Amino acid sequence: MKKGLLLFLGFLLAVSAAVIGRETIVLQSQLGTGIEFDCSSFEPGQIVLVRLAGAAGVKKVIVRFLNKTYVLEPAGAGGEPFALIGLDIALPPGSHAFDIAVSTKDGRRETLKKEFSFSAREFPVRKLWVKEQYVTPPPEVRARIQWEAELLESIYGIVTARWLGDGVFVLPSSGEMALNFGERRIYNNVPRSTHAGVDIRAASGSPVRAANSGRVVLARDLYFSGKTVILDHGLGLFTYYCHFSRITVKRGQTVRKGEVVGLVGSTGRSTGPHLHWGVKIQDSRVDPLALLSLPLQK
Repeated sequence: MKKGLLLFLGFLLAVSAAVIGRETIVLQSQLGTGIEFDCSSFEPGQIVLVRLAGAAGVKKVIVRFLNKTYVLEPAGAGGEPFALIGLDIALPPGSHAFDIAVSTKDGRRETLKKEFSFSAREFPVRKLWVKEQYVTPPPEVRARIQWEAELLESIYGIVTARWLGDGVFVLPSSGEMALNFGERRIYNNVPRSTHAGVDIRAASGSPVRAANSGRVVLARDLYFSGKTVILDHGLGLFTYYCHFSRITVKRGQTVRKGEVVGLVGSTGRSTGPHLHWGVKIQDSRVDPLALLSLPLQK
């Protein structure tokens, strides 16, 4: 109990530090619009919140970063006046540019470019032991694994123009948080995928709640992640919840922040009852702690 409390306090300090240390950089357009880049730290796994200051008369702002496009539409058309840009876990350090195009309601256009310096981030290595079938899958399941990978790729390629969330994100479980985003995993002495989420240890059958409002785009059993739920929150942002013992929602269902979406379990490639909680933004793998520190308004 004492160990769990210490871990939770450490987690709270990490989130508090991220909130306190946020940096906002404003790029001023000659058309009178300020483009704000808000981030706790410019490094892999973080999230850049892009907002507009002085958006009167602006029709659309398009931001391009590393071959991905993010659209801000304060004038409506189903869009939103902010964007969320994920800094992938594998983002190389150095200088990377944001290309911005501003268009106004009266037909004027302006292009801007802003370079940011991104720092490196070190991640630990961890050895784990699981059933051999999850390290070297037998031939009879390989077609299933390939199909599931293609399904996930198609889901994470969706960009819903409208924001579906409701204010800030919250923890999906009250269990013991492991700050293990980015771990390089070695299963049964074989190097495998990077751990692109955080694990929350909890008793089997404990409720897991939606971290924010959204739409269920997947609710099914997957080979590696077990019984899994994926929520679309709009603007290319998804949260996913893995290893459930039971799923309590259905694909296509709209859920509110805090609504139960499943029960903790140990299905798929798992070493015991826990929730694996992950976040993707336009397929960029980001740290869920970065999501919790986002200053989103209701």
